Amino acid sequence: MVPAAESPVARLSVVVPSVNGWSDLEGCLAALDRQRADITLEVLVVDRLGEALRARVADTFSWAVVIPVPTETTIPDMRACAFAQCTGDAVAVIEDHVIVPDGWARALVAALNDGHDVVGGAVENAATETLLDWAAFLCEYSHCVPPLPAGPVAWLTGNNVAYRRVLLEQCRDVLGAGRWENVLHDALRARGVELVCRPEIVVGHKKHYTFGEYLTQRYLYARSFAGARVASEPLTKRLAYGVAAFGLAPVLYWRIVTRVLKKGRHTDRLWPSLPLLVPFVLSWAWGEVVGYWRGPGTALSRVC
Repeated sequence: MVPAAESPVARLSVVVPSVNGWSDLEGCLAALDRQRADITLEVLVVDRLGEALRARVADTFSWAVVIPVPTETTIPDMRACAFAQCTGDAVAVIEDHVIVPDGWARALVAALNDGHDVVGGAVENAATETLLDWAAFLCEYSHCVPPLPAGPVAWLTGNNVAYRRVLLEQCRDVLGAGRWENVLHDALRARGVELVCRPEIVVGHKKHYTFGEYLTQRYLYARSFAGARVASEPLTKRLAYGVAAFGLAPVLYWRIVTRVLKKGRHTDRLWPSLPLLVPFVLSWAWGEVVGYWRGPGTALSRVC
C-alpha cells in the first residue's frame, strides 16, 4: 500500500546516528536547534559511544531524544532503531557530521507537502581546510555534489533524505540487519513510490580525516558492502566477483574525475587531490575483494 502523498506533514523527526564523537555531533545539533523556530521538530540521537557523550547531549541539547545502543551496533541498525521510535509525520536522516543550513527542515517539509513521499537533496563539502579532507570528500561524494537532476530519480543520498513515516512502517522488513538505504529505496520503488530529488536542498558534510582513518573507512565500507552483496551467493560467484574487483580501482578513479569535470565544480580541488585518490580507490577496491572472498566480518560495525 502506498500512502496518499497529499496528506500534510506538520511534524518532522530527524534521525542522527552518533558514531564520531562530541566534536562532530555538537555542530550538527546546534544547526538542528536553529531549525526548531521553523517547524515542530523531533530529533533522535542514536548513540553507540557511551554515557559521557549522552550526558553532554542531555546537558547542552535537552530537547533531543537520546537512544542508547550497544557499541557494536551498525549505522543501518541505529537508523532502524530510531525509525521505530519516531513520532513525526515524516522522518529525515542525516549524519552526526552533517551541518544543515537554516531553512533546511522547512524546505524538506515543503517538498513533501508538494505531493511527494520521499525527498532528498545534495551534499556539499563543509570540511575545506585541508587537501586530505577535499580528497576524501570527492572520493566519496562526487556523485552527490550539485548540479543534480531535479524530479524523480533512481537514487538518493542517505544523509540528506526524508520519508513519510508510514512508508517506513510499511517497509520494516528491509530496515536494519546491516542494510543501507539503497535496499530501502529499491523496496520503495518496487512499491511504486517515486524518489524525488530537490537539488536546492543542500547539506554540508563536515568530516575531518587523517590519511590512515579515511583509508581504513573506505576499506571497511567496501568490505561490508561487497560481503552483504554476495552473502547468499555460491562460492563460484563470490570468487568471480572478487577477481573482477581487482580491476575496480581505475574504474572508480575514472568515475570520480569525470564526474567532477562534468559538473564543472571543485575542479581546483580535484587536480591536487589526484595523488591522494590513488590510495583511496585502491583501499576501496581491496575492501571489495576481501568482502567477496571472505565476507563482511565485523567491518560494518566499524564504519563511521
